[in-house]
Amino acid sequence: MRRPDQLVQSRARVSRRYALMPLEGFPPSRLPGWGDADVFVLASPALGAGFVQYLVDLPAGSSGQANRDAGVETFYYVLAGTGRLTTGSTPIKPGSFGLVPPREPAPDFTAEQGPMRLLVLHKRYEPAPEYGLAIAHAGHVDDIPAEVWAENPDSLLQTLIPDDPAFDLAMNVFTFQPGCGLPVVETHVMEHGLLFLEGRGLYYLDGEWLEVERDDFIWMGPYCPQSFVAAGPTPSRYLYYKNVNREITL
Repeated sequence: MRRPDQLVQSRARVSRRYALMPLEGFPPSRLPGWGDADVFVLASPALGAGFVQYLVDLPAGSSGQANRDAGVETFYYVLAGTGRLTTGSTPIKPGSFGLVPPREPAPDFTAEQGPMRLLVLHKRYEPAPEYGLAIAHAGHVDDIPAEVWAENPDSLLQTLIPDDPAFDLAMNVFTFQPGCGLPVVETHVMEHGLLFLEGRGLYYLDGEWLEVERDDFIWMGPYCPQSFVAAGPTPSRYLYYKNVNREITL
């Protein structure tokens, strides 16, 4: 937040193909089911996205539930703080994640000892009868192997959701050492919702290189040219969504 006597400037960019939004530009919302939590709406159909993504700050001792309809699946990732999933009393901590398929009750969360920050993503599930329905999946990022990507040991990929055609989304974590990044400019039909977790770098979005850092959110629409290179003294790490494994409807 800048002082009243300073000029207001921002790295925020919003276009038809992409959006880069630093967290400082998001006013919090109050949403049904989340009580007194601050909810930041990162992506929505109003932006052009085919999914909804929230950043949720849940105060200590408070509970909240990810409301959704019967056809929607929910992914969550704990960014900070500790607590538990009220259903089953499962303890969760930073790095805990889970995918709840549409036929199961929406997840609810309780923050314990201190506040908890969550990333929550909703997507309308696209069934593929020949593969069966997706099943609930949960884990911790530290237990997911970091695999060398593009034959570069300084670029590591963690695949949080099983690579199984029953799932219609992917949630991955990329870690790049300084000076490393994506070796090409990608252009594809999948869209992304990306939250920058650590470090800083330069993201190429539809012809422009833009500075990015921790807590920035990026939406990339279908066919947005995109690439990334890590900059600064520490590794860069980000969590991103993409839609996968389904025919393109007409």
